[in-house]
Amino acid sequence: MRSASVALALWALAATATSHAQSRPIDIERSTLTVFVYKSGLFSAFADDHVIRAPLASGLISADPPFSVAVRVRSASLKVLDPGLAIGKRSEVQARMLGPEVLDSEKYPDIEFASMAVESAGADRWTVTGRLTIHGVTQLTKFAVARQGGRYRGTAVLKQRDFGIEPISIVGGTVKVKDELRVEFDIVSQ
Repeated sequence: MRSASVALALWALAATATSHAQSRPIDIERSTLTVFVYKSGLFSAFADDHVIRAPLASGLISADPPFSVAVRVRSASLKVLDPGLAIGKRSEVQARMLGPEVLDSEKYPDIEFASMAVESAGADRWTVTGRLTIHGVTQLTKFAVARQGGRYRGTAVLKQRDFGIEPISIVGGTVKVKDELRVEFDIVSQ
């Protein structure tokens, strides 16, 4: 729902990457960005958690100093996976996520991330700090990344409200989406 779209948008890092000769394109076909949105509230047992796929539209990465990463996700390309939901219910969740209540994908078509600093945190580990833009709002975001077998993996935790998105609440607030979203990424360079 709202959280899912925000998280996706959040980690759907956009291209304002620094252009260095060592930068390589991200393999958008083999890279994945998945957003997890969770329910809360008194009657949350009657609600659903959501899994959202956020395909990358473009990106650059430099694994050599100066390290950098920039990604862009088209907000309209986010897709609610939720295989346990009936097709009609999944379509409702999809429409609400892309609509004006959450991502407002017509008004804010891109989710972008561009690193500002990449600091070593040990062998094949880094802490990445950068600007994430979702729903027209840019926030500083920090997360850990680990390289395994040529892939860069990690998790970022985002809050929808930080990006001007009010988490969806229904039935008088007894069923709602948590403000906090989890975004998992698996990035492969070409």
